[in-house]
Amino acid sequence: MRRERLSVVANEKVGPYTLLRVRRGQVDPGVPGQFFMLEAPGRLLPRPMSLCLAPAGELAFLIDPIGDGTRALCSLEAGDDLHVLGPLGNGFDLAVDRPLLVGGGIGVAPFPYLSEQLRRPPAVLGFRSEHHAEAAALVPNAQVCIEPTLVTQLIPAGLDVLACGPEPMLEAVRAIAPGAQLAWEAPMACGYGACYGCAVEIDGVLKRLCVEGPVLCAA
Repeated sequence: MRRERLSVVANEKVGPYTLLRVRRGQVDPGVPGQFFMLEAPGRLLPRPMSLCLAPAGELAFLIDPIGDGTRALCSLEAGDDLHVLGPLGNGFDLAVDRPLLVGGGIGVAPFPYLSEQLRRPPAVLGFRSEHHAEAAALVPNAQVCIEPTLVTQLIPAGLDVLACGPEPMLEAVRAIAPGAQLAWEAPMACGYGACYGCAVEIDGVLKRLCVEGPVLCAA
């Protein structure tokens, strides 16, 4: 885990999302599924973001501008600076034989980096609209569906599922693939277990997603 002030390389639109690219500095990109805390300009608390891409010398984050903090991050321009802390949490276990990536909406954010590490496995991705589905271009070998078709309808049997998306989607994936690896989402204030802001109840047990997750086994 390392905290550095990094400079923005570019801010690119991908459908309704923003791909924020920053210089890597000495920050390790970590394991796919881990996350970083990005300090938005003018905001008190940082925002947790999965690493989307890790090209040479850069870190890239796919951001959905849905609140003041994420909109502040999406407003950054080339040459601006921001503090980045990470990598944090537990990522995906890459020791799988037949991986299938399953994503919903902004849950596709960690998949470009994950796909690269797993040598471009098949992926099934679900979105609310064609505009949102433009993000699928970042994920190789992806099959896409648009609501009302559900991404869980595209999951074949017998594969090692690695999933990220909204909680209802993850619960549906659990029912289909009990051995799946699921990347859960929750608001976070610190990112390293001190504030308990990301504690969620899963099967009657509270989990701090920043230290016990965000990737957990469905079983």
